[in-house]
Amino acid sequence: MRNQNKKKVKHLIYSSNPVGFDDNVIKEILAVSRDNNTKNDITGALIYRQDLYLQFLERPEDEVDNTYKKIMTDKRHNDLHKLSESIDSRRLFSTSAMRGDPVETWMWSYEEVKGGLLKNLSAEEASAAFEKFSKNVDQFN
Repeated sequence: MRNQNKKKVKHLIYSSNPVGFDDNVIKEILAVSRDNNTKNDITGALIYRQDLYLQFLERPEDEVDNTYKKIMTDKRHNDLHKLSESIDSRRLFSTSAMRGDPVETWMWSYEEVKGGLLKNLSAEEASAAFEKFSKNVDQFN
């Protein structure tokens, strides 16, 4: 019985270039994501700036896959790349239906992103960025 209650957690990380980026678009993306993700038991985070989206989705495999399929057709994304996909036994963002971070003071320079850093980001590097982010904002709240 215990093993049946222990659900596996799917983690998926992707990057894309924003199209039509502004504060209103971000507010809308985060609000809709939080509503939909709460309904579908998905948690995660969106790291964003006018030159990048880096998103981490986690929880039920089918729901994460369905959410990613919707994102793939979303016109607010260009040059979408799946960076990592794995199954784990724990969530990183246990209390956040969709945590947002504007990448104002950490991570990568504009030059690094423009030079293609996100396309060449390894699964380990992408996961490490979200591990760091989750420890800073979610694990101790």
